[in-house]
Amino acid sequence: MISARLLAAEPAVTWIKVEKQTFDLVGVVLGSFHLAGILLLGAFALGVLLGAALLRSRRRPRPTPIESVSLHLDARG
Repeated sequence: MISARLLAAEPAVTWIKVEKQTFDLVGVVLGSFHLAGILLLGAFALGVLLGAALLRSRRRPRPTPIESVSLHLDARG
């Protein structure tokens, strides 16, 4: 005769039905377009900022090397 302890000690198996996974090709393509658009806008903004900074720095007259180390002891001020 099998005792109640042996019957209670057996592990219980619970099965959970999981749907088969499907590959969402449309979601992957749309996601990659979204990422590419974000990167495109970021690169464009960075290029505009860098270009504007370069244009601004080139239009500003640079002091000659002797002026940068000069003490400016002229009588203009």
